[in-house]
Amino acid sequence: MNYSKHFRVEPGAHVRLANVDPGFTATHASKDDAADEMAHDIDELCRLQYLLYAGNEHSLLIVLQGLDASGKDGTVSHVFRGLNPQGARVHSFKEPSREEAAHDFLWRAHIPAPQRGEIVIFNRSHYEDVLIVRVHNLVPESVWSKRYELINAFEKDLAEAGTTILKFYLHMSPQEQLKRFKARLDDPSRRWKISEADYTERAYFADYLTAYTAALERTSTPDAPWFIIPSDHKWFRNLAISRIVVETLDGLNMKLPRTTVDLDAIRRKLSQDSQGRTPT
Repeated sequence: MNYSKHFRVEPGAHVRLANVDPGFTATHASKDDAADEMAHDIDELCRLQYLLYAGNEHSLLIVLQGLDASGKDGTVSHVFRGLNPQGARVHSFKEPSREEAAHDFLWRAHIPAPQRGEIVIFNRSHYEDVLIVRVHNLVPESVWSKRYELINAFEKDLAEAGTTILKFYLHMSPQEQLKRFKARLDDPSRRWKISEADYTERAYFADYLTAYTAALERTSTPDAPWFIIPSDHKWFRNLAISRIVVETLDGLNMKLPRTTVDLDAIRRKLSQDSQGRTPT
């Protein structure tokens, strides 16, 4: 199965989230059934990150979006756990600070965008400005409706500068969301994540799906495609995302850079040192 093709939202496509099964697991019956593939993808991701970092020609931006409890934090913890922190960062988007709110809405997305050789993961993102802003009428429609094209232009600029962009919408059912909220209540180690907003926002579940549908349809582009990831099963969510990231990075055909020093001269110096000569 080609995960990149199967879950990709093609530019101009009509999206019906109601027809996407959030419990889909492809040919896998269980977490154990997918364990070997997941382990392979994690190893491959580490290998490919090394090439990305060493080559210093490409960068990768990963956008994680989804409703509360859909698994954005879990994806970071499980899919990207093996990345070398020298070349990887996670940036979380929360309520805009005073400084951020004083600029245009994309200002806070420009700053943490990846530099060459780097992987950056946006946990939530600039898309909050066409999602929560739309659902809660924080700005007029005349304002947020113009932001889709501004986002497309921003992402096109990043792509032209060498950034590969992958955007994942973690698609979860309302039943699974409630199940996860209850699990947090029963787990002392995760109760800190509970907020009143988690439950009040459930009343807007359908409104969020409408907002996500518009974002998926209007901002899935060749430069920055969206992928709708079934997320009721955490293990399959992780597998699908890891596979798409690996397939994408592998498609860049990255190579280690050529050596820029005289290796024979260095070998001679090392040989001399090993024979007891004092380095000069």
